Amino acid sequence: MSEQSFIYVCNKLRPALERQHSTFRQCVSLKKRVAIALWKLATGSEYRSVGHLFGVSITTVCRCVQEFCAAAETLLVPEQIRFPDEEKFREMALYIENRWGLPHCVGAIDGSHIPIIAPQHYHTDYFNRKGWHSIILQAVVDGRGQFWNVFAGLPGSLHDARVLRLSTLWELATRGNLFPAHFRTIGTATTCYYVLGDSAYPLQDWLLKPFSDTGRLTAEQQIYNQKFCSTRVVVENAFGRLKGRWRCLLKRNDCDVELVKSMVLTCCALHNLCESHGETYETVLDEPDAEAAAQPPRMAVTQEVGEGRDDVRNALMEHLMINHSFSFD
Repeated sequence: MSEQSFIYVCNKLRPALERQHSTFRQCVSLKKRVAIALWKLATGSEYRSVGHLFGVSITTVCRCVQEFCAAAETLLVPEQIRFPDEEKFREMALYIENRWGLPHCVGAIDGSHIPIIAPQHYHTDYFNRKGWHSIILQAVVDGRGQFWNVFAGLPGSLHDARVLRLSTLWELATRGNLFPAHFRTIGTATTCYYVLGDSAYPLQDWLLKPFSDTGRLTAEQQIYNQKFCSTRVVVENAFGRLKGRWRCLLKRNDCDVELVKSMVLTCCALHNLCESHGETYETVLDEPDAEAAAQPPRMAVTQEVGEGRDDVRNALMEHLMINHSFSFD
């Protein structure tokens, strides 16, 4: 993070974090409080190590992190992770179509596990399929890899489709309020905006997924899956950059679950801030989430029958066959 971005964060959170000196003691300065919290989020170091580095007590480090995340949730997250308006949706769709050739697509959705220590209560609920305890971060990103919707805190044992159905994103889609009423005809189908998800998600009018590889896919379906996966990699890369910058999300976090959730949301906002400010990123920090994009899509747990319309996928498949050439070398 550059000095310019650091000063921006300080000024943004000043109303909630700045303290006044008292008669008996001097308070920790605003810049130092922000630096302590950012260092903790960026390294995942123990409170004791951070305290030694900045010359403060463990209690002070803990308080700085808690207050910083609480202030960020109130002042920074709403600014950096905003639901797009109609003009922004058009811009996002145009960017993805120009770069990957998928018309009317406004992003990709996926989930990522954030490691935690086993909670004292209901710890089995947080034990995920990978064999460790976690909470789930569900995020939707645009073509540039910036988050425009995040939902975090549910136990790691839940399936991605279940997390989606419990999120506000699903609620908005159910009410028909997710996207503006802007339709486009693609071949024989008329579609609204949509996002891309892997095979774990249910097929919906607004959520497309690849064809399940049964070993009998047609050439057209293979082309669709190839283009689909090359576009959806943006969300995997976003998770990789998020955890590469803010490594408290990579290591097992020993904080309370509610604080971990607050840290996750804060880090997502800081990710958007760094990306929009053009901060440099060392590729050596990339994490396995980005590598997972190269793996074949997971088989769906739910059946495709009755999930949603399939005419949009078929129309996109025809569109890609007509407008693009592919090589299977």
